[in-house]
Amino acid sequence: MQILRTAEQLRDFVAANPENIGFVPTMGALHDGHASLIKKCVAQNKTAIVSTFVNPTQFLAGEDFESYPKNEQNDAKICEELGVHAMFAPEARELYFDTEPLISAPENLASVLEGKTRPGHFDGVLRVLNKLFNLTNAKRVYMGKKDAQQLLIVRNFVKTCFLNLEIVPCEIVRARDGLALSSRNAYLDEGQKLEALKLSHSLKKASNLIAAGELSAQTIKGEMLQTLEPLNVDYVAIVDRNLNEISLIEPDNTIILVAAYVGKTRLIDNLWV
Repeated sequence: MQILRTAEQLRDFVAANPENIGFVPTMGALHDGHASLIKKCVAQNKTAIVSTFVNPTQFLAGEDFESYPKNEQNDAKICEELGVHAMFAPEARELYFDTEPLISAPENLASVLEGKTRPGHFDGVLRVLNKLFNLTNAKRVYMGKKDAQQLLIVRNFVKTCFLNLEIVPCEIVRARDGLALSSRNAYLDEGQKLEALKLSHSLKKASNLIAAGELSAQTIKGEMLQTLEPLNVDYVAIVDRNLNEISLIEPDNTIILVAAYVGKTRLIDNLWV
């Protein structure tokens, strides 16, 4: 496996390995959730590239850009063991310029949920992904369903910009206790990890209600909020797959999302119905 530091090195690698490239964009601190994306990428493509770039443009002032978990040695070990052909780990100066066009995510998709709490976040996501998509020339890009809003916005970007690539959604990976895997889980102590289970428990409650025939979004949200107590809840939302709020569950077209603070750590989770 090669570790690439510069855009030029990545371009040269792609030129030497032009066929059937798969790509997994990450911010490093790789865990089993990332590993599931990487395994699928390696299995489905001749060449697999993983990026581990912590992208500054998607962090707001006061967020955890400086303290975001980093472990490049372990990232490289995981990638090599899983059969990745190249890991791209650049500095920000390799990707960003003092003068460059900016990208704005569609307001109807990006101003709600995560975008309401983190305005401009998805602009930064699209800005870096546009660069990475062009540099890797990937035909398939693997993204997790845990970041549901991001997945839908990136799909829209690919479709509306006529990009010749496929976004491959991958299922949420959970610890044995149900906690959705996240690099930010590293911030949690043992007691907070137990508190964090309230997110997945609230979604399990929603799933059980739906299985019992309950379709009222209001009723389901009320039960979820009770389950989440006493966490500081940012939102509980029930939306269709265009991120429009809905009053009744629509089978195969609904996402139930939750965001809450456990201590100072903000966590998200969701359920695709």
